[in-house]
Amino acid sequence: MEKKPLLAYLKNPLENLENLIFGGYFDRFGRPGRWVGRVLGYAYAVMRDFFNGELNLRAMSLVYTTLLSIVPLLAFSFALLKGFGVFDQLKPYLTELLAPLGEQGDRITQNLLNLVDNVRGGLLGGVSMLILLWTVISTIQKVESSFNYVWYVSKPRSMSQRITEYLVVLTIGPVMMVVAISLIGSMSSNAVVQYLSALPGVGETLLLLGKLMPFVIITGVFTFLYMFMPNTRVKLASALVGGLGGGVMWAAMAVFFTTFVVTAVRTQNMYANFAIAIFALLWLYLNWLVLLIGAQLAFYHQNPAFLRIGRQEPRLSNAMRERLALNIMLLVGSCYRQVGARTTMRQIGSQLNIPTIAVAPVAQALEEANLLVTAEDESVVPGRDPALVKLSDILDVVRAKGETGSHRDPTWSPSIVSMGDQLDSALSASVGDTTLARFLDQSEKR
Repeated sequence: MEKKPLLAYLKNPLENLENLIFGGYFDRFGRPGRWVGRVLGYAYAVMRDFFNGELNLRAMSLVYTTLLSIVPLLAFSFALLKGFGVFDQLKPYLTELLAPLGEQGDRITQNLLNLVDNVRGGLLGGVSMLILLWTVISTIQKVESSFNYVWYVSKPRSMSQRITEYLVVLTIGPVMMVVAISLIGSMSSNAVVQYLSALPGVGETLLLLGKLMPFVIITGVFTFLYMFMPNTRVKLASALVGGLGGGVMWAAMAVFFTTFVVTAVRTQNMYANFAIAIFALLWLYLNWLVLLIGAQLAFYHQNPAFLRIGRQEPRLSNAMRERLALNIMLLVGSCYRQVGARTTMRQIGSQLNIPTIAVAPVAQALEEANLLVTAEDESVVPGRDPALVKLSDILDVVRAKGETGSHRDPTWSPSIVSMGDQLDSALSASVGDTTLARFLDQSEKR
């Protein structure tokens, strides 16, 4: 196929930008061109999702949740850091994190440290501890929900999995900070490092690495969240790409926001003492937005097929939904007959080359009809003996379920009623009384 020149794309840039990026124009320049095209594709997809507005709304929702839970969350995490004896070393990193807020950032840092320093173990007992844990877990649940949205995951973790894994996050997070702070402290006090710092050129390099350390920590935290929080399997390479992208965006945003705070004298005069609250809310929003954009970048790296289409909810025809319901029960029944075999909706979607987000509604309808059961490990099994499940029962799930829910039945034309009865009779005659077990036997013979 003949490739159009660049000017042909630029005649109508709004309509042809997508074709320019994904139409193979940059492939003619070899490997460098393909890399440029891939980077532009990621940038285009992320910007498209940003302007669609959903990520903005979720970032704003997380800001509200953060305001409700920031005190108990910091108290819980910092109390663990106090137990490890590294709480006093935390101030420089908090100061660096809030540096874009200027003088207000120093004030917020000191207030946070004073708040946590006043926390006593006795205050976290009984009902207070339960309320604290509930607030923290609800916050992480909101973060997981946002990540699941980015990764097209329609079914969250079970409640038992949530409580267990959330507590792991709350425990591992401070421990990772302890390890990082301890390593940095030991390196700075190491005799070899001090000797190298005195050498010409080496000291400046080590100083630069020290300034980059907050970026490295942010990248590591982002990568860990991208791998752990979504209720799906995320590859390390994709999580690392998202973490690096999020870290770069966070560093650039910090520089921009610092400049904004310093130059926004008029804003500070207008809001007076409320300026610190305005800046803090804006800083929280930007941090959550960068975190979600990095997650979106990780998703696109692992699923490049979605780069061009973006978040388009798949709409299946009735015929495809019928075939999908039958195929789901066929695959689940086949695994059920094999000793020790298990399958999940994610595996079924991959096997059928259908996105999980399209499989999930049909699977949920089958589960509501007690034809499927989802176990704690996300594996699915038949809801009852396949010999007792008729194919007509499976088809009824997608054909007869999901009416509009109006308070009364529609008034169909007599000819439509007659035609509908004929179609139902033809379908019933086609499948007859065939059960899922007999259908599995026929499939195995074929």
